[in-house]
Amino acid sequence: MLKLYIGNKNYSSWSMRPWVLLKQAGIPFEEIKVRFDSFEADSSFKHALHTVTPTGKVPVLVDGDLVVWDTLAIAEYLAEQFPDQALWPRDKAARARARSVCAEMHAGFTALRGNCLMNIEAALADTGALIWRDKPAVRADVDRLVTMWQELLAAHDGPLLFGDFSIADAYFAPVCMRLKSYALPVPPPIAAYVARVCALPGVKAWMDAAVAEQDFREFEEPYRLKR
Repeated sequence: MLKLYIGNKNYSSWSMRPWVLLKQAGIPFEEIKVRFDSFEADSSFKHALHTVTPTGKVPVLVDGDLVVWDTLAIAEYLAEQFPDQALWPRDKAARARARSVCAEMHAGFTALRGNCLMNIEAALADTGALIWRDKPAVRADVDRLVTMWQELLAAHDGPLLFGDFSIADAYFAPVCMRLKSYALPVPPPIAAYVARVCALPGVKAWMDAAVAEQDFREFEEPYRLKR
């Protein structure tokens, strides 16, 4: 059986992507959670991960003797291993577009990711309002997301970015968590898409588990001192 190494569900946005992809697609796997203690070289987290992957980071997918790290590489491997699941869109042009937007997410949106750390169990509207007021780069990232998602939703017949669930929706699920937790302002069609993503069984299962963790990691939440 596939094994997926992840971090804390409340905080680990990169772990969320392949976990949601596997869960939503109904692909069996064993979850191995490595609790965040710190990201220093001598941390328990780093020691545990370095026995599996040279990067010392999550997520990591293990399939027998094969170890695959990096979220995008994991997604590509799963798409190849389970072609009947159509994890990428079946249409060639749509598939190329889906890969493009996932790569853009993978390498970009640094202001949104850096200022709005994923925290699923928190209600951070006040923090979000200050970020929105003071961080034009965050506003620019959200504007780009809105434009991208509106174009994709208009171009495809279905409730998600490429019609049916795909890697793209799993890839942007942590962004939906940020928009929700920080109550960042988006147009109604985008808010409706966020709600649909949150309602997906795979996403809801991750969110429920994140809330149930009750594992406050101070270094992950510099914007608040206690729960």
